[in-house]
Amino acid sequence: MDSIVQFENVGLRYGTGPEALADISFTLFAGQFYFLTGASGAGKSSLLRLLYLAQRPSRGLIRLFNTDAVTLSRDRLPGFRRRIGVVFQDFRLVPHLSAFDNIALPLRIGGMREADIEKPVREILDWVKLAERADALPATLSGGEQQRVAIARAVITRPEILIADEPTGNVDPEMAVRLLRLFEALNRMGTTIVVATHDIHLMTRIKRAQMMRLENGRLSDPTGALRYPPRPSDSGGWQQGEPT
Repeated sequence: MDSIVQFENVGLRYGTGPEALADISFTLFAGQFYFLTGASGAGKSSLLRLLYLAQRPSRGLIRLFNTDAVTLSRDRLPGFRRRIGVVFQDFRLVPHLSAFDNIALPLRIGGMREADIEKPVREILDWVKLAERADALPATLSGGEQQRVAIARAVITRPEILIADEPTGNVDPEMAVRLLRLFEALNRMGTTIVVATHDIHLMTRIKRAQMMRLENGRLSDPTGALRYPPRPSDSGGWQQGEPT
């Protein structure tokens, strides 16, 4: 199984303060589903920022798509970021754009012809059950609808990695499960998924997911699942570590 992300002894420090992340080492494998958990302030958002190339580490090695991401030149960053979908905790929808145009934005930035944009955006609006809200502005959408627009925008380009920061924190439990099923469907199509959440019950919904736990800026990996690819079990399923 191919690795898609590698961290080796990564540390992150903001200013002159103590390290927010220390000695972080793990490997993520293509097509797998990962949950990142930990208490508030454990460093989850900092780790995600490193993953989607919004932050460079203070030390250590990060490889994405078999390329050294730490020394990646600025002119190559946009191309790499287009291979990564991000669902932010605060949605970050463009307020003056409709749901349709928010979702279409990555395609337009990527240079897709306007004539080719309509079909995939309409299809994904239908997929997230927002076909009838295509023309609605973010301010007129409910929290759950805004979250689905944010997810649709993140996946419209079929990213190789999808990173989601507390994607179910602003919706009710029923909607949280529905959103998680969207991630699971995308994962079945081959996208590597990383979801940061504190919801233990939500994590039990994806049986084959691997668990990553941050504690005071350090990664706990008691099963070794983040260093080696998962192996098929004797029953034909997948072995995985249980959350502790």
